[in-house]
Amino acid sequence: MTQVGIVMGSDSDMPVMRKAAEILDEFGISYEMNIISAHREPEEFFEYAKGAEAKGYKVIIAGAGMAAHLPGMCAAIFPMPVIGIPMHTTSLGGRDSLYSIVQMPTGIPVATVAINGGANAGLLAVKILATSDDALLGKLKDYSEKLKSAVVEKDAHLQEVGYKNY
Repeated sequence: MTQVGIVMGSDSDMPVMRKAAEILDEFGISYEMNIISAHREPEEFFEYAKGAEAKGYKVIIAGAGMAAHLPGMCAAIFPMPVIGIPMHTTSLGGRDSLYSIVQMPTGIPVATVAINGGANAGLLAVKILATSDDALLGKLKDYSEKLKSAVVEKDAHLQEVGYKNY
């Protein structure tokens, strides 16, 4: 059964949403990705959000720009966690998207990552799923160790060659 739904309002969001999918792939988490516009196809959107639980989704990752209604509307309908990814926009640099997603009314929370934060959205979904999956939690711990090792290696290289030669 699919564990995570990834939804975006436009194919222009794909470069960011792909990063979430790549993280889920790395951890072996099943997902389904869709392009659905809450504004342009409201019936299809409501069908998606209402049917997500029955499909087995435990988390929805929703990316949106500008008015950014998609994550909030998912959270209003889907009873489990929704992670919103605000998209960078040309008019306000993504601040419009960020404010729209993060400023949800009481009772309709949306976990919000940074503007264009697809990878962190994927990791947050993994962390949510790991609360009830010890094997997944182990993979997360290994992932964190790899991140740490990469920094240690970079520092060792810096110390070896100095900042002028780095």
